[in-house]
Amino acid sequence: MRKSPKSTIDIDYVVKLANLPLTTAERKKFSEQLTAVLDYFKKLNEVDTSKVEPIGHITGLVNVTRADTTTPSISQEEALANAPKTHNGFFEVDAIFEENSSENSEG
Repeated sequence: MRKSPKSTIDIDYVVKLANLPLTTAERKKFSEQLTAVLDYFKKLNEVDTSKVEPIGHITGLVNVTRADTTTPSISQEEALANAPKTHNGFFEVDAIFEENSSENSEG
């Protein structure tokens, strides 16, 4: 069996994408390990899959979601019982966005 040529990996690019602070020794080791993993995956190209049917999943389960049914819930008063502030039957919260008066003025 012929050995396929080694993959070339731009380890600096991979390290940058992954935001990994690696030393030079770690980069060398990581590069060798990643190359070995990718070379191993190349072996999958040698497997004859021509007689294998494509599948979406292997469990055979169909429609495993539950029915969407309504159930009783707590009342609005119960939901608001421990709220620090309410207004007209709703939770009241502090403003999230501050209004910038210079952007809202016409001119």
